[in-house]
Amino acid sequence: MATVSRVLNDHPDVSEETRRKVMAVVEEQGFQPNTNAKHLKQQASSSIAVLVKGTMNMLFADLVERIQSLLRDAGQDAAVYYLDEDANEVAYALQLNRERRPRGIIFLGGDLELFKAGFAPITVPCVLLTNTARDLGFANLSSFTTDDSAAAEQVIQHLAGQGHRHIGFLGGNWSCAQISYRRLAGCLDACRRLGLPFDVDRQCEPCRYSMPDAYAATRRLLARQPHLTAIFALSDVMALGAIRALRDMGKRVPEDISVVGYDGIVIGQYSLPRLTTVQQDTQRLAERGVEILLRGIVLGSGRPVHELIPFQLIQGESVAQIL
Repeated sequence: MATVSRVLNDHPDVSEETRRKVMAVVEEQGFQPNTNAKHLKQQASSSIAVLVKGTMNMLFADLVERIQSLLRDAGQDAAVYYLDEDANEVAYALQLNRERRPRGIIFLGGDLELFKAGFAPITVPCVLLTNTARDLGFANLSSFTTDDSAAAEQVIQHLAGQGHRHIGFLGGNWSCAQISYRRLAGCLDACRRLGLPFDVDRQCEPCRYSMPDAYAATRRLLARQPHLTAIFALSDVMALGAIRALRDMGKRVPEDISVVGYDGIVIGQYSLPRLTTVQQDTQRLAERGVEILLRGIVLGSGRPVHELIPFQLIQGESVAQIL
């Protein structure tokens, strides 16, 4: 079977006599290679798996596009798998590792508790983007992320500088393994330092990373805290859902209430008003993630790499100064 495969794929390490015998049978039987089966077999054993946690996260859509382009330039195939926001990405990766044997895995988003509990059996090189695996201690797991705490602190400092004292927080939860935890922790630190009120039960409204969920969460938050002058949504997608909810509630952004997002997705710069947001460097995240993954695949072993990628606060039109 291996010899026939080498002949059909025109490998040089086959004698001419053997090649003639195989091709004679091919011609006699009218054999045509099944390109779909060939592609599936190649994917099963040689593709790089990209696991995307959440189906409505536009930041991840940007990252997937950049990752695929970088892998294509490097002559690598990518198989992309979309998981629900609440799915166990590590269990899914373990199943893929057993059934498809990917050369490496890139995780877009991830719950660190799930990695602690179930990542050890995965032996191929892996990279986690938008969360840090620095403290997990896995030799085959690198990570690249934005300094979420510092970025959130900068948002609160900007809002306070514009005179805002009553700020609501949209999305996320307080699990220390989640990305949103570090963003909320940064908000808490900034509020304490600046003397601003921060009541988790009253000022924070959790929701999934989607516009419909953020829309409903904004209405709940304002019903509970009608005196808020600003909302910090922990993603741009949530910020856009919040702006629509506020408009439907008869409030103007930013004249009546200011809104800040997080991620820096393109659509936020074309919304009305243009969104003030923390811009993550998706190009750098993708480049470093792909670079380190391919290095791990080629070299086999090596020390994991964990880096913070710089961010930038983009001042749009969705924040007004309180006079």
